[in-house]
Amino acid sequence: MFHFKLCERLYSKLAVILKKSIKKIAISYDKRAYQFKKGGTAIQIHVVRAGDSLWGIAQAYGTTVQSIVDANQIPDPNQLVVGQALVIPIVGSFYYVQPGDSLWSIGQRFGINYMTLAQINGINPNQMLVVGMRLYIPPLPKTPAQTLAYLEPRGERVSEALLNQTREAAPYLTYLALFSYEAKRDGTLKVPPSQGVAKIMSDTGAVIAMVVSNLENFSFSGELARDIFQSRAVQDILFDNIVEEAKRLGHVRDIHFDFESLPPDQRQAYNRFLKRAVERFHPEGFTVSTALAPKTKDDTTGQWTGAHDYKAHGEIVDFVLLMTYEWGYSAGPPMAVSPLPEVEAVVKYAVSEIPPHKILLGQNLYGYDWTLPFVQGGPIAEAVSPQRAIEIAKKYHAAIQYDERAQAPFFEYYDEQGRAHIVWFEDARSIQAKFNLIKRYQLRGIGYWKLGLPFPQNWLLLGANFDIAKK
Repeated sequence: MFHFKLCERLYSKLAVILKKSIKKIAISYDKRAYQFKKGGTAIQIHVVRAGDSLWGIAQAYGTTVQSIVDANQIPDPNQLVVGQALVIPIVGSFYYVQPGDSLWSIGQRFGINYMTLAQINGINPNQMLVVGMRLYIPPLPKTPAQTLAYLEPRGERVSEALLNQTREAAPYLTYLALFSYEAKRDGTLKVPPSQGVAKIMSDTGAVIAMVVSNLENFSFSGELARDIFQSRAVQDILFDNIVEEAKRLGHVRDIHFDFESLPPDQRQAYNRFLKRAVERFHPEGFTVSTALAPKTKDDTTGQWTGAHDYKAHGEIVDFVLLMTYEWGYSAGPPMAVSPLPEVEAVVKYAVSEIPPHKILLGQNLYGYDWTLPFVQGGPIAEAVSPQRAIEIAKKYHAAIQYDERAQAPFFEYYDEQGRAHIVWFEDARSIQAKFNLIKRYQLRGIGYWKLGLPFPQNWLLLGANFDIAKK
């Protein structure tokens, strides 16, 4: 329980420390900081403008250049990109007074008593606020959440680079979803490499979700799934092999089915399969979860969505992950990978069929670089990490823009051959918008596809917004 009396005493002590530093804040930064106030926890994000320097930003927020460099993993502190979103590592955040604001309305917005807010900022609670005035907002209680991130090792061993990414993410994870254990038609499993993964889970308190898929020859096979669904004997063999592998691997707590591109006529067969899986795995101490293709109605005929019965999955399994990404995809026309309005439309439908506490919102950890003009069937876009996107913008002196509708950053540039490009990716602003969505709909948490593409701001914001459950 959040103890306001105790907090007020703590805030009084904070006020003494903060009063002097707040007065030193440079007002020139007041239009560049994004305060995400609807999600609960106060988060400070600064968007770089022409003329900004890390020294000036650090001075404005009362932190150090090195802290900002470390938080955002900035390779060249002397070269920022216009439009780049930086997470500022400070305790709490600052809010800029807008027309019509009062201490009472600001306090209501952030869940803070207006008298406490006045005391923290060393102002008279009855005075009129000046538009543009900067107020300090203390950190607020975090929202409980569960998190999951897919890990897809390639080759015979897990690369050291991928293990390092796993080490960075694991403290923020409930589940590491090892992708994937490919189910075969005879009930056996093709096992992915996992060397070093269990040790990281043990060190960080995260657990493993075994991802069982219907991948065959690098593609999802509806016919393979049909063969498994039609044979209880094959299912029994498959379930036994899953249990055996889970016990061998260790730290496994969830069996996660990612069966995609299923024939729509296999909808009920998949539901029956999942019921049998739950009956088999629950007594062994494992939960069962599924990945669901995004849709906004009970579509029963689509290639990717028809066999995914939201209502049934919500009743049968312990939780689901909505694959709310890939609107912008490598072979399609340029657009945001997970535009907020499209994502929210899926969430609205999902919560009408599935209890919100069973839903993980799917989120991409990557973007795409398209060569223009886009030609259907032509060269596919290159996947890029958020960090790589910023480096590309820096190299080609491109200013990063932000699409307010999609809630996603993008930029355009010309390469050495004179070819035009557009890059859509994720940044601190876009990921915070998704966190706010999770809070607004009271979802279980978030699941990421996939580790291996650096996005340091995501993990900092994730930890600042949520009290992450460990199993």
